[in-house]
Amino acid sequence: MNRLLIVDDHALVREGLKRALTHEGFNEIFEACSIAQARTVITTFQPDVITVDINLPDGSGFELVSWIRSISQDIAIVVLTLNEHDNYKRAAMKVGASAFVSKSEPIPVLVAAIKHSLIAPLSFSAQGLEKVFSRTHNALTAREFDLLAQLKQGQTTAQISKSLFISPATVKTHLASIYRKLEVTNRTAAIHAMHEQGLSSK
Repeated sequence: MNRLLIVDDHALVREGLKRALTHEGFNEIFEACSIAQARTVITTFQPDVITVDINLPDGSGFELVSWIRSISQDIAIVVLTLNEHDNYKRAAMKVGASAFVSKSEPIPVLVAAIKHSLIAPLSFSAQGLEKVFSRTHNALTAREFDLLAQLKQGQTTAQISKSLFISPATVKTHLASIYRKLEVTNRTAAIHAMHEQGLSSK
């Protein structure tokens, strides 16, 4: 049976998924509550499929997905989140996820996504993909989502530069791109737009 890793910072969510997926035949299931813990589990147990929440205590789930894909083209990666905004789907696809599933979907939808991802880990599946592709001109990148998370925490340009290991000039370039895509002119408006467009909810 395939080894499965659930990455989510909510213990109740992990327990619920573990029970549901055990009933679906997955009997070797690991858990992680952070990016750091997930990396350790992945390195140690080499799971075949991983479900990843976007908002983790030590960074963005997209960062973890990108790292996983950089070390393996064979691992099935399913982004599992309450965030259903199209920008999240685009970002998930861009960093190499195999599928994007909303936590509001029933378990059979998740199971189907997992099974398809195991067969074709480098493909991408998600509900409403036609809509996603029709609006790619406003797509936020995974790095821009990382910056949005930093903005929400009130980080300065210098702090963001240090946290993301990029230059202050690059931070400003990314911020300008974010403002353009969200159709705002400053940080306060960007944070407000995050909430309005569902880009910051758990």
